[in-house]
Amino acid sequence: MAWSPLAALTKAQPRVLSYNVASLLRAAPGTVVALPIEVVQLEVAEDVQLAQPIRGEIRLSRTGRSILARGDLATAIEGRCSRCLRDIVTPLEVHIEEEALPSIDIDTGLPVDVAAEPDALRFDDHHELDLATPVREAISLAEPIAALCRPDCRGLCPTCGLDLNDNPGHDHGEEPIDPRLAALAEWHSADQTED
Repeated sequence: MAWSPLAALTKAQPRVLSYNVASLLRAAPGTVVALPIEVVQLEVAEDVQLAQPIRGEIRLSRTGRSILARGDLATAIEGRCSRCLRDIVTPLEVHIEEEALPSIDIDTGLPVDVAAEPDALRFDDHHELDLATPVREAISLAEPIAALCRPDCRGLCPTCGLDLNDNPGHDHGEEPIDPRLAALAEWHSADQTED
């Protein structure tokens, strides 16, 4: 079996998110290469740590002018329950879809004018496509605003901070009303008697 540059891309290291796509840029439009992904370490953000490797598949498709990268990835992040503050692991599934444009013309080796699309994802001067930033952004966007250890988490006692999940019958009894709120309590009592 003869060596093929596209076959070499397909056998690329799955532990990185950077791929040399020079052979794909020379392929016919419509050519698709599927790459398995298993990334153990990726710095997502200061407050976001991976709890599991990023796994999935990235599909690189040659278009007339670019490479379209699509991927469905799964991972999990470390965090704390927003109600009871227990350490938790939150599973995430993310989808990325990015168009990457060249910065160097594959045939001439000359720089491409990037002024028309300055914010586009670009290959570097060696035709390396780095997908770490799009994956990092997708994970950050998928992070839940208020992660929970379970949907019915009861949280912490507002008086003493005891975990109410472990102590469901916990009660401090009738507490005295704050003098600043006494007028509201009287108003509420008067409103109840009118009904």
